[in-house]
Amino acid sequence: MASGFFALLDDIGALMDDVAAMSKITTKKTAGILGDDLAVNAEKASGFVSSRELPVLWAITKGSFLNKLIILPIAFLLSAFLPWGVTVVLILGGVYLAFEGAEKIYEIFVPHKETIVTELKTQELSESDILELEKKKVKSAIITDFILSVEIVIIALGTVVGEDILFQIMVVSIVAIIATIGVYGIVALIVRMDDFGLRLIRLGKGKGVLNFFGNFLVQALPKVIKALSVIGTIALLLVAGGIFAHNIDFFHHILESWPSMIREFLIGLAVGFLALLVFKLVMWVVGMIRG
Repeated sequence: MASGFFALLDDIGALMDDVAAMSKITTKKTAGILGDDLAVNAEKASGFVSSRELPVLWAITKGSFLNKLIILPIAFLLSAFLPWGVTVVLILGGVYLAFEGAEKIYEIFVPHKETIVTELKTQELSESDILELEKKKVKSAIITDFILSVEIVIIALGTVVGEDILFQIMVVSIVAIIATIGVYGIVALIVRMDDFGLRLIRLGKGKGVLNFFGNFLVQALPKVIKALSVIGTIALLLVAGGIFAHNIDFFHHILESWPSMIREFLIGLAVGFLALLVFKLVMWVVGMIRG
């Protein structure tokens, strides 16, 4: 009995070693998408009132965990019984990401009236109005996270395809948890840069190394957020273009001699503006019907 128990423990230990090793490999393979995920979500999580940054970020993080709980079982079921369904979901998600990236570029030249009003009247909003705007932005962030989470899960699942289902579940689940904690942990550090900088300034009492680094962090935050907005938009298009290039033969053979990053960006941009055009046409038709 004792020998059987210890043999079981040995098997469990070996399994966990294999899971840990494969999780490390899988995490490396998803590093690119995790970088894109960080850029996109940092941009999404920024722009809130300082006192609301961490509560809002926590709300997005909880939404991200919920996304993973929804995606993981569906991904395992699709992989087992309907493999082509995974690709379809991935492509649809890519269209959404491309659309959102293209819309951001479009809004640089043709801002939404809602955006203009928000920029002009933010100071006049009541607390309930600000909370409502936060809810909308959190919802948008969670939707985007859902699409990126699908990409992460599918890539992770692809590295353990053919393995035992329990092994797949353990490896992909670990990667999903690491992705969520890692991405939003870093985002939290970014959005609190200025507060940390102010503390350093107070500790330095207006002089010395602490004061220098404190001022640097405070002054750097707006630039970092602005840069993340640009990087986030590029990341959306890169992720989308990568999805199309790797899952649709037509796009796979377009501009093959070009660097993959430029090629995927252009593919994502083209599909994004096409999706945006279709969306605008549909909205125009709906508007005409409604009168």
